[in-house]
Amino acid sequence: MLLGSQLRRLREARGITREAAGYSIRASESKISRMELGRVSFKTRDVEDLLTLYGITDETERNSLLSLAREANVAGWWHSYSDVLPSWFPTYVGLEGAASLIRAYEVQFVHGLLQTPAYARAVVRRGMKGASEEDVDRRVALRLERQKYLLSEGAPEFHIVLDEAALRRPYGDREVMRGQLQHLIELSERPNVRLQIMPFSFGGHSGESGAFTILSFPESDLSDVVYLEQLTSALYLDKHEDVAQYEKALKELQHDSPGPDESRDLLRGLLQLS
Repeated sequence: MLLGSQLRRLREARGITREAAGYSIRASESKISRMELGRVSFKTRDVEDLLTLYGITDETERNSLLSLAREANVAGWWHSYSDVLPSWFPTYVGLEGAASLIRAYEVQFVHGLLQTPAYARAVVRRGMKGASEEDVDRRVALRLERQKYLLSEGAPEFHIVLDEAALRRPYGDREVMRGQLQHLIELSERPNVRLQIMPFSFGGHSGESGAFTILSFPESDLSDVVYLEQLTSALYLDKHEDVAQYEKALKELQHDSPGPDESRDLLRGLLQLS
């Protein structure tokens, strides 16, 4: 995505159309569009030809962008789990690992970055009915591997609004749920985690369309991405007007939900009742 955005910037600065850029590398206008969105792999020859077309002759700048192209084609660690993942999810894991700010609303269950191993196993078993224990183990292992990023030295900011429904819907037995609630209390005290609970008592709210995640990146060239998971696919929205609508909905959710301290008290209350 970073390389694609830089190639788009260079093309637009020269006033070159996508059609003309595609012709220069023996490809279609739609391929240039996919390249600029980071949706396809990059051939070194294509990048070299585009840089020449865009008037980039400085060797240092060319080498920097060609190096970025080589990095873009290296498979991430999560690709080793592709056999147990739906086809659309590896893209999300890569974006999540590159984000500096993750904002989300979740209603069905606790967000994957906040799940305990026991809770994650219960969720995966429910979603992968009939799967072998080995496949369940691998899916859980991927989820726990993702969580390491949230706890790392360069961890992203994570702002999450959990609907009370996600906390009251049991996955696993009583001890699993108690362990999950305690885990949320502990994670909510981390400096990079802002956890809020949207209580039933509030009534209707701006999250009526369901769960979503907004990913923001440290590179200024990259637009925010909204991730929407569906039953058989996922949507990745990066148009400004789409992102703005979800940002508005999340801000309203954050405004209408109790703050982090009050939400922590709600979690403690649910723990006592469980």
